[in-house]
Amino acid sequence: MADEPVVRWRKAKHAGASRPPLLVLLHGRGADENDLFELAPAIDPSFAVASVRAPIALAEGGYTWSESSSPGRYLAASLRRSIVALQGWLDALDAGRPDPQRTYLLGFSAGMAMASALIIDEPTRYAGGIFLSGTLPFETDLSITKNRLADVDIFSGRGTFDTAIPGDLVERTSAYLRDRSGARLTERTYPIPHSISEPEIADISRWLVACEAAALTNAG
Repeated sequence: MADEPVVRWRKAKHAGASRPPLLVLLHGRGADENDLFELAPAIDPSFAVASVRAPIALAEGGYTWSESSSPGRYLAASLRRSIVALQGWLDALDAGRPDPQRTYLLGFSAGMAMASALIIDEPTRYAGGIFLSGTLPFETDLSITKNRLADVDIFSGRGTFDTAIPGDLVERTSAYLRDRSGARLTERTYPIPHSISEPEIADISRWLVACEAAALTNAG
């Protein structure tokens, strides 16, 4: 990911003077930037949306964010390379702009590991995270410690019929987010397999709008 990533954009319908909030979509293993972009029409139009292609091409087709030793268990060096590259891309978006852009990360499955890695690495950099149907990247170089996500807005969603991620990692992730992370956590489950449902994306859009409204209130 040394070069500029492949990104699909949806512009915000925004009439104000400041930059609109940005939602970055990070797809799962074997997909590409087109996969989650299908969610963009359901996201509140006040948000800009960027769907990013992962850097590692797979022999079976599609892309992923990090090499792994087994499902949900990511290799630290590989994950770190993607963290550095994505942080660099986001830095470039902000370069030369006087007003900061509030940025949310949405990751599905392997993309959840990527989104959570970025936020855990720099918790104050992001406005919030949407973690869907995956696991945190445990046993890497990330500081997944008590209160690491203090005061960070997190939406966690998964399907009750989802068996794609090992159950021990799902339980460990839920326990950390709920009991030890310090995050302002919204946790939802849906009667679906390894996918994203229409009610889930509607909940996410409402959550994003509520986060932005709270930020404006706190700023005032």
